[in-house]
Amino acid sequence: MERLVALKNSFEADYGSDVLLLPFDVRDAGAVEAALSNLPDNFQNIDILVNNAGLAKGFSPIHEGNLSHWDAMIDTNVKGMAYVSRIVAQGMVQRKSGHIINVGSIAGKEIYPNGNLYCASKAAVDALTKSMRYDLFTHNIRVSQVSPGHVEETEFAINRFDGDAERAKIYNDFQPLKSSDVADAIYYMATRPAHVNIQDIYMFSTQQASAVAVNRSGRS
Repeated sequence: MERLVALKNSFEADYGSDVLLLPFDVRDAGAVEAALSNLPDNFQNIDILVNNAGLAKGFSPIHEGNLSHWDAMIDTNVKGMAYVSRIVAQGMVQRKSGHIINVGSIAGKEIYPNGNLYCASKAAVDALTKSMRYDLFTHNIRVSQVSPGHVEETEFAINRFDGDAERAKIYNDFQPLKSSDVADAIYYMATRPAHVNIQDIYMFSTQQASAVAVNRSGRS
């Protein structure tokens, strides 16, 4: 909550934005319903939904997988995205307008060793995005996805390795994408003319060619 308040203060000071904070757990269907079904009048007409809640937990082969890690990834990456999209899409359908942008991953398109349940959860995001587009395009709603490779300036690695800062140093020997690069792709999608739907942006840094091919010869 403290971090949300800091962002709210920053957005209001720098951009004159009117910000509503809704701290709730996207994994909890009841909490999602309560938060999004009772919005103030001036926040009810949601034009753009960015489904950015997601994480990786653990990096073990399937026979050594941690069940709590699996549950966290499925509940957040898949069910959380579906819960929020279900509620927000109802208003978009009524208004016949809106744009849903899902943050996926190359892991939803390319499998890598020890990625198992994380890759599966992001493959589900990829499939859900396509399915949502079929469900919603006749209501004039755009559905997009951004699928990045390695990205720094996030908490992805430290979360995956349960706070182990040493194991989380996975970007030191090459230049990955920055979080701002992914944000720029999302901004591009969201600002196209109403008749244009960018369905997917599949992006790597220059030093990454696939999920497993990374040039770790130093930062270029």
